[in-house]
Amino acid sequence: MTIVEKVTFRILLPDDHENISQISNWYFEEWKIPIEKSVTKLNTVANDQSQFQVIMYLDSVPVATGGVYNHVGLLDLQPRFKIHKHWLGLVYTDPRLRRMGFGALLCEHLELLARNRGIPELFLFSDTAVALYKRLEWIELEEVAYGNRIVTVMKKGILE
Repeated sequence: MTIVEKVTFRILLPDDHENISQISNWYFEEWKIPIEKSVTKLNTVANDQSQFQVIMYLDSVPVATGGVYNHVGLLDLQPRFKIHKHWLGLVYTDPRLRRMGFGALLCEHLELLARNRGIPELFLFSDTAVALYKRLEWIELEEVAYGNRIVTVMKKGILE
């Protein structure tokens, strides 16, 4: 059995407190996002059919997560991007499993779910994984300031 055959995905459900806690801890460790803020966002996303959060499992152990959201932090600092409705974001992979293709698998699954929901295009911003998204055929739109960082805003047509 290959590693890909051991991977499964699940959409986060509102009553999945264990995974909400796990994801919130990951986000705090990786990006210092306050745990309470992540719990609130994840509960909102899990209760809204226009957004979704996915957990990736390897041999039934959660190892990665990411979502498609209506609102991301960039929109607060760069409001002109509010015209874009669906944002892929907060893609996290367990540090021990990075550079093994799991992030790409997760992104491809998120894109598939978006396509199945009739979402025509996705946007994202990154300053750490631009090369990954380019490999996944995302198009660079522009670089913008996001706090003390410069991030690349990218787009991918899903229904094309």
